[in-house]
Amino acid sequence: MNSVLFDLGNTRLKFAPLRDDGSLGDVVAVAHDGDALPMGWDVALPVRFDAAAVTSVGAPALRVALLDALSVRCGRISIARTVPCVGDLRIAYPQPETLGTDRFLAMLGARARGAGPWLVVGVGTAITLDLIDANGLHRGGRIAPSPALMREALHARATQLPEHGGQRVAFADNTLDALRSGCDGAARGLIDSGLHDATALLGESPGLLLHGGGVDALFGADEVTMQAPSLVLEGLAVWARMAA
Repeated sequence: MNSVLFDLGNTRLKFAPLRDDGSLGDVVAVAHDGDALPMGWDVALPVRFDAAAVTSVGAPALRVALLDALSVRCGRISIARTVPCVGDLRIAYPQPETLGTDRFLAMLGARARGAGPWLVVGVGTAITLDLIDANGLHRGGRIAPSPALMREALHARATQLPEHGGQRVAFADNTLDALRSGCDGAARGLIDSGLHDATALLGESPGLLLHGGGVDALFGADEVTMQAPSLVLEGLAVWARMAA
């Protein structure tokens, strides 16, 4: 079956074909303004394909626009949702439907990479941490504002504090660098704390998987991190094969 996977986020739409072996084809990322998809976003799509699998945390109007565009190109559209378990992945939430689908799919993608354990970290509008042990049990997670959202909130309350700019340093001698260092430091400290607590809980250190549009700004290219930019799509590939 000729299928295409779609991950609609708050700032980007990512999509990729699903290959016959279950792997992803080339991933296309399209930035949007949160209100509408840009003109020509679909030029890389086939004119027709058999099926689409979609996950969305974007605005309802964006989701409707995406589904409308897909409905004229493919005969079957499935929308991913969080369920209590898939294979040996078991969600910790007593009400699984309250766990964001992007977090659920990222964990599915992590599990597909290997037994783990894994600490799955998404950096987008929020920072999310989810811990999966080696048996596939989700041990729970954490949510906090991303550095970008921290800067936006500070600027909204005190306009003299800029939303953008600055360098990350140990101790800053100017406001821009102090803001960047403080907000990035809070986010990195949350991740370090999560790794420390996960190791104490499991008795072993989990692998770290980082995904989301804010990863590059938070971690330098020279830092030893395990970046998985298409992790949600990897999980959606698992979902699509299950739903087929």
